[in-house]
Amino acid sequence: MKVLMINGSPRVNGATSKALQEMEKIFVEQNIEVETVVVGNQAIRGCTACYSCFKNGKCVFDDIVNELAKKFEEADGLVIASPVYYASANATIIAVLDRLFYSTRFSKTMKVGAAIATARRGGITATFDQLNKYFSISGMPIASGQYWNGFHGSYNEEEQDQEGLQQMRTLAKNMSFLMKSIELGKKEIGLPVKEKGIFTNFVR
Repeated sequence: MKVLMINGSPRVNGATSKALQEMEKIFVEQNIEVETVVVGNQAIRGCTACYSCFKNGKCVFDDIVNELAKKFEEADGLVIASPVYYASANATIIAVLDRLFYSTRFSKTMKVGAAIATARRGGITATFDQLNKYFSISGMPIASGQYWNGFHGSYNEEEQDQEGLQQMRTLAKNMSFLMKSIELGKKEIGLPVKEKGIFTNFVR
């Protein structure tokens, strides 16, 4: 099994990295392959709603988003992590996620998603809610831990949020169980049958 983790922080060794590294330890123990991609230190533009992806099957801006698309398609789970900027996720990871989820046409149904927010102090729950919306619109079960998935810290801070680290371990254990259970369910029961999509405009 595979998990793709996307780090939206521009600080490669910051609090967001610490949170993801704690999860990675558990995934390795569970014999789950993990790949972490740092996007927060890259210049990535947002979606322009050009709809080229409908025709070409990939985003018109050929950057790391198209690379992530291939990894996402192969993964059984996706972890997205962002530092808190003004009580929301930072602009870079939102640009990545908007384009990644919109431009990809493969089914995301039953891929397990988990969101993490990191902060010095506040804004974690608002960011956590924001990130989870990408999963819920895509038919992806959302893994939860023992609290809202957050980790507190600041750059180069020696003291670590021990409760937050425990949350990351619990989240990774729960996510591993959920992915394995879904894989078993696919074999024993099969995926739910999808209806043909209904697309309704609210502007008449």
